[in-house]
Amino acid sequence: MRSGIKKEDLLKEPIRHIDIKSLDVIPLVEQMSDTAFQARNLARAASILDRMQRDEDCAVILTLAGSLISAGLKQVIIDMLEHNMVDVIVSTGANIVDQDFFEALGFKHYKGDPFADDALLRELHIDRIYDTCIDEDELRICDDTMALIANSMRPGAYSSREFIIEMGRYIGEKNLEKNSIVYRAFEKGVPVFVPAFSDCSAGFGLVHHQWKNPDAQVAIDSVKDFRELTRIKIANDKTGIFMLGGGVPKNFTQDIVVAAEVLGYDNVSMHTYAVQVTVADERDGGLSGSTLKEASSWGKVDTVFEQMVFAEATIAFPLLAGYAYHRKGWKNRSERNFNAMLAEDAMHAG
Repeated sequence: MRSGIKKEDLLKEPIRHIDIKSLDVIPLVEQMSDTAFQARNLARAASILDRMQRDEDCAVILTLAGSLISAGLKQVIIDMLEHNMVDVIVSTGANIVDQDFFEALGFKHYKGDPFADDALLRELHIDRIYDTCIDEDELRICDDTMALIANSMRPGAYSSREFIIEMGRYIGEKNLEKNSIVYRAFEKGVPVFVPAFSDCSAGFGLVHHQWKNPDAQVAIDSVKDFRELTRIKIANDKTGIFMLGGGVPKNFTQDIVVAAEVLGYDNVSMHTYAVQVTVADERDGGLSGSTLKEASSWGKVDTVFEQMVFAEATIAFPLLAGYAYHRKGWKNRSERNFNAMLAEDAMHAG
C-alpha cells in the first residue's frame, strides 16, 4: 500500500444500532409540542404515529429511503416489527440487501471519515457512505449470495417480496444472524417490497444468475410488486404510512390508492394517516420533498392526520419510533401476516 495503511486500520469501530427500548423519550417529545419549527412538527408527527398504533383497523406501512441501516437504525425497525408496529415495509434495495442482509451474513458497517482519501479507500477495497464504511470484498460476497439464492429457485417471475422471503429462509437455513429485518419480517409474515430491486447487490447477483442461466432464469416483476401491495390496500382499507425519505418507496406506497380505484374499487380510502421525515425541498418539484398535502390533490393521502417533518432521519426516526413504542399504543395490535394472505391468493390463482 502506498501509505502503509491497511484495511483493518480503518475498519475497526463498528456502527452500533440504536435501541429505542432503553430510553423513554416521551417527556422530551411532549415538551417539543410546545416549542416551534421542526420540533413542534416532530411532536405532532409522533402523536399521529401513536394514533396509527392505537387504530386496530389500520395497517401501517413503513417506507425506507436513504442509507438507514448502515447508519445504526436497524434495531429500531426490528423493534417495530417485534411489537407489531409495522405491517408492511417498502424500501430501497440498499437498506434491505446491501445493509440488513449484508449484516445478517455476519458483516458490519464501520465508522468512517467524510474527509477520507477516497482514492486510498478504493485501493483498499473500502466503500464509503458519507462517514460510514464497509468492506467491498464482503459486499461482493453479498452479491454472490443473491445469485446463489436465485440459482436455488424455480425459474420464473417473482415479486421482490417473494424473493426477499427466500432471503429470510436462507438466513434461517444457514443459521445466520437472525437479528435482521429480513429474517424477522420473514418470521412474522410482514411483506417487504423493494420496487427497484435491481438497484443494489440484488441486481449484481441477478445479472450474474441470468447471464449464467440464459434458458432458466429467475426475474423480478415490479408490476407484481405493485399489484400485491395494492391487494393489501384492498384487503385492509384503512392504512397509515410512515415514510423515511422519499423516492420510489414513497410514490409506490402512495400510488396504491389510485391503483385500487383503477381496478374498480372506487370506495377505497385515501391513506388515513401519513408522516414523512425528509430533508428534501419541495420547491424544485422533486418527489422526495413533495408535501403530503400535495399528495391529497392526487387522491392519495387524507389531510386530517398528516405531518411533514423536515429533519434528518437518524435524528428524527428514533424519537418518533421511541415515542410510539413507549406510549404502548401497539399493545392491542396483532400480526396481520399479509404474506400468508398473498400466498393464499397465489395458490388459488394457480
